[in-house]
Amino acid sequence: MILFISVIGWAPVNATKNSVTSVKTAPTAKELFAQYVNTVYQTARLQETGLDVSVFQKALTGYFNIKSTNKLAQNSNVITVVDFTKASSVKRMWIIDLLNDKLLLNTWVAHGQGSGNDMATNFSDTNESHQSSLGFYLADDIYFGKHGRSLRLDGLDEGFNTSARARGIVVHAAEYVSQATIAQMGRLGRSFGCPAVSPLVVDQVINTIKGKSVFFINGNNPSYNSKYLNDSALANFTMPDSAGMSYSAKL
Repeated sequence: MILFISVIGWAPVNATKNSVTSVKTAPTAKELFAQYVNTVYQTARLQETGLDVSVFQKALTGYFNIKSTNKLAQNSNVITVVDFTKASSVKRMWIIDLLNDKLLLNTWVAHGQGSGNDMATNFSDTNESHQSSLGFYLADDIYFGKHGRSLRLDGLDEGFNTSARARGIVVHAAEYVSQATIAQMGRLGRSFGCPAVSPLVVDQVINTIKGKSVFFINGNNPSYNSKYLNDSALANFTMPDSAGMSYSAKL
């Protein structure tokens, strides 16, 4: 009988040479900001109400940059977003509590007669144009005028909305902002340029955003630009804390 013996040799593997070293790096400020935007967007369930994340990111970019200039009230953690890329027949105003990542209100809002019918396509900062104006505002003080209790807006974007005070662009109630008007006309009624809201919610809106909070109007206008949308200013972004929405930036 012939016995065949097979010998198999095992060579040790050099783990050092063949392993891939994984080095974790800290996220950049812009990556942190993107994470923050996504967190608030998801937690507040903003997608379900139709707010586009790209519009929300623009609004938050402006919010933090404006906050860094000390223009806001110290405890102002509320932001209002109006998106005039959407038809007037849908609820296109959002008021968001950034401290608690919570949607406070989603409602209808009118645009100016000169801006279009159901869709707002034309924008101006010119007096008597009856057009809406795009950009960042401060929702400021309350007064009583021809539309009753109203809230003044101060435009912050030079060349786009800084005539808001002179034009009388304010948040006020209007009967034509209602489901009944949409049912009758297929759209909301229109203002002389003011972001008018329903009489049913006007007090809630005014009481929530008064006293120097950020109010942002988005729209389809390729010429619109704002220093408050400067991405480079996010270089110093740090995650806001629950106590004071901390943030530092240089414009």
